[in-house]
Amino acid sequence: MIKNVKLNMPKIIFLIFALQAFISVSQTQNFLEKPYLETGATYTTDVIPDRIYLNIAISEKDTRGKASIEVLENQMISKLSAMGIDVKAQLTVSDLSSDFKKYFLRKTDVIKIKQFILLIYDAQTAGRVAKELEQINISNIRINKIEYSKLEELKIELRGKAIAKAKRQAESMLKPLNQQLGKALYVSDSDSRVSELLRGSNYGSNTSNFVPLSEVSTPDIGIKEMKVQVAVTVYFEIL
Repeated sequence: MIKNVKLNMPKIIFLIFALQAFISVSQTQNFLEKPYLETGATYTTDVIPDRIYLNIAISEKDTRGKASIEVLENQMISKLSAMGIDVKAQLTVSDLSSDFKKYFLRKTDVIKIKQFILLIYDAQTAGRVAKELEQINISNIRINKIEYSKLEELKIELRGKAIAKAKRQAESMLKPLNQQLGKALYVSDSDSRVSELLRGSNYGSNTSNFVPLSEVSTPDIGIKEMKVQVAVTVYFEIL
């Protein structure tokens, strides 16, 4: 006589996951039992950044107390608007960072400060912003970060090219052996990276490395292309 066995829901869920894990391991072992070739490939390209974020700090110290921070802010907005910049969409107020606190408040004097993030779409305009604001005694401008707006779409495209490159490599490796390449048994996106470059500096993600635009003499503020690289690993069956 078979007795009824009652399983509670947590036990049922555990058994399902255990069965799925067993099947997955078995399948992995099965395809690795076939003759296969493992190869990896990278694909790299350069793109021009189309989003440049400028960190702008205004302070009464910039004019030695001759103009209030409100006056400086209005002058800045007028300058940016005259350049055709949509300040409502591209200019936002930012919190005071620790780097600026150390810079501005190193003395005992309490100085009123306001900080902004300005989004610019090309390096030449960013350089113009620095020059125009310098005319009204606003020179505390730094590059915050740079981006490429279609980065994810680009990575997808590069992965496809890297896989095609991996296939060509695998075929060339088997040709001297007079063997044929079969279907892909395993594909892995092993790595992807973006390098942000600035001429004459170590441009990185740390705010302490950001270059003040007043120290950059080139009209386009020295930003070069962003280097985007992806890497893939592929196992091909050997026929």
